[in-house]
Amino acid sequence: MLRPRTVIPSATHDARLAAALWTTARWKAPHVAAAVVGPADAVATVGPAARPFPLASVTKLFLAYACLVAVEEGTLDLDGAAGQPGATVRHLLAHAAGFGFDTGVLTQPGRKRIYSNTGFEALALHLGERAGMDAVDYVTGAVFEPLGLSSTTIGAGGLAHGGTSTVADMTRFAAELLAPTVVDRSTLAEATTVAFPGLDGALPGIGTQRPNDWGLGFELRDHKTPHWTGATNSPETFGHYGGAGTFLWVDPAIGCSLIVLTDHAFGPWALEAWPPLSDAVVAATRRR
Repeated sequence: MLRPRTVIPSATHDARLAAALWTTARWKAPHVAAAVVGPADAVATVGPAARPFPLASVTKLFLAYACLVAVEEGTLDLDGAAGQPGATVRHLLAHAAGFGFDTGVLTQPGRKRIYSNTGFEALALHLGERAGMDAVDYVTGAVFEPLGLSSTTIGAGGLAHGGTSTVADMTRFAAELLAPTVVDRSTLAEATTVAFPGLDGALPGIGTQRPNDWGLGFELRDHKTPHWTGATNSPETFGHYGGAGTFLWVDPAIGCSLIVLTDHAFGPWALEAWPPLSDAVVAATRRR
């Protein structure tokens, strides 16, 4: 049962989108901050934009984006060896390197899509070795500083799931994903295209997907069911969700992103609440 919660009204001007976001008042999370973002800035917000929230696995998007910067500058090679024998940077980014969720090697690279914190920890280690600095420092210089993410930090859990951020910072990051400035648009397009097509796997807390499509660090909506985004989100939608009750999606078909940060752990409530919110945002965006 979702219980009412006081929310801070929208600070922006799109009434339909603001109304969609206000439905988060019925969620059971003690605190929620959310934003609908266009290529320039937020077009509707609700909740405390400056309040830090744990990102959990949404943190992985920062490491993935930093790796794209590293590829463009020649620090990383997507097809260079990384992780277990036979695995590459591309395998690690696409959760296809054969590592378990929080364990070591379970299978050979390219056999199955196994969502893996261990794989992203290996990716961070590899990036740090290639860059000659701690991976957090590289991500800070490559992503946080250029985008002005001054309230985003990396703590315990590292670049796999240890980030903390605000809706204000995540709005800047989402705007970058809609209209990239830190990397070339073609680089982001490759990262949001299926890597190693046809691999089956499971979305944590959601279930088996056949296929379980991922890009390079970005989970792809494609035609997955069930899913944490809306039924009306386009198949091109990409993003990530986290165990802290957080998510960010970008839907290129409607040119907007939805960010939701909460302090209530992911569970069945999220799969009841997130898709209807996403569908309401898609509908309101199409009527703008």
